[in-house]
Amino acid sequence: MSQVKDALWTKAFVLDTLINFLVFLIYYLLIVIIAVVAKDTLHATASQAGLAVGIYIIGTVVARLLAGRFISNLGCRKMLYMGLIIYLVSTVLYFYTPSLAILDSVRFLNGFAYGITSTATSTIIAAIIPMSRRGEGINYYGLSTSLAAAVGPFLGILMLHTMGYDFIIAFCVALVILCIIGAMSMKFKEPELKIESEAHKGIRISDYLEPRMNSISLVSVLVGFAYSGVIGFMAAYTRDLDLIMAGTFFFVVYAVVITVTRPLLGIVFDMKGENFVLYPCFLSLALGILLLSVAHSTWVVLLSAVFVGLGYGTFMSNGQAVTVKIVPVHRIGVATSTYFIALDMGLGFGPYILGGVKEVVGYSSMFQLTAVVALVALGAYYFFYGRYVGTDKDLSLRARAEEEEIKSMKLCEEKAK
Repeated sequence: MSQVKDALWTKAFVLDTLINFLVFLIYYLLIVIIAVVAKDTLHATASQAGLAVGIYIIGTVVARLLAGRFISNLGCRKMLYMGLIIYLVSTVLYFYTPSLAILDSVRFLNGFAYGITSTATSTIIAAIIPMSRRGEGINYYGLSTSLAAAVGPFLGILMLHTMGYDFIIAFCVALVILCIIGAMSMKFKEPELKIESEAHKGIRISDYLEPRMNSISLVSVLVGFAYSGVIGFMAAYTRDLDLIMAGTFFFVVYAVVITVTRPLLGIVFDMKGENFVLYPCFLSLALGILLLSVAHSTWVVLLSAVFVGLGYGTFMSNGQAVTVKIVPVHRIGVATSTYFIALDMGLGFGPYILGGVKEVVGYSSMFQLTAVVALVALGAYYFFYGRYVGTDKDLSLRARAEEEEIKSMKLCEEKAK
């Protein structure tokens, strides 16, 4: 007799995924136009324009550090509302950016709001997906990010040349309002992320960063660093190669690959385990970047996009699935925040470091270096996490045992009352 699957496509799942899509759409839509706007309207230098783009990530990291703790105290719903309200206000403020200082301040606040909101949506999705379909569900949820990564830059560039800056900001404001309406319509059982006991009082590093995430965090920083070379220098690299159209369609191919493969890989994750999915993804990322380093034709650039999509795209969603797996439910908020902080650090600081490397050795050698970093990430994953999967040192076993212990404590407390 066939076993009935737990429901995945609930109203809450769909709404949370759509909110995440719109939040990321705004992020990608704005990130491709800010440097142009800073240069054209505020006469910024290249480094000043780069700061206007990068300071967003600093705001995001600060938000994730705080969100990990406060989501446990306030709950997912309140954090989502707070993040969206700040997102709305900071997006409206883009209408008034008469100087670089004000633009940088608005970008920081906008990134802060994005960090809070995306942490809340990721924590909510982890709580509402059935345990038996966690890998599959998170991969479907991850499609919202990959689709936004393809649609956002395309819309941003198109609107900038046809509609203008003010129309783009108005459009983004309307999208945030839709997110708020969706959040108010979303009904879900608030996950219990807070534990009341003497042992959990006070302020500690673990209130902001999840210690059990150390291994995955290291891997995430390395993977983010490797991929940062692609997103940071793709346009300039393909322009030097006279392959501008290939560079334009790179991220479209990347998004299509992720869209097609993520649902299947989510099912494989649930059936075969994380190692079966993640080991090939590191190799794929390294191969994709290596192909890019030697590309001299359009088809090689687009083939590179296929492997980079299978690599980084696979890690993004399945790394999050591992994050949810290795911590007890009351730590999901902090763990999710820690995971994205690590990715953001790799993505945010990578271009600054790699830009200096490029000046010394050139684009090809720079990309080859990041391909090596992807292989280092594979080694780090194996030594610090992968080899323990399925053994008595498996972190997921400890997480489940801790959940059972907490349930037993609560049951004893209820009986004692």
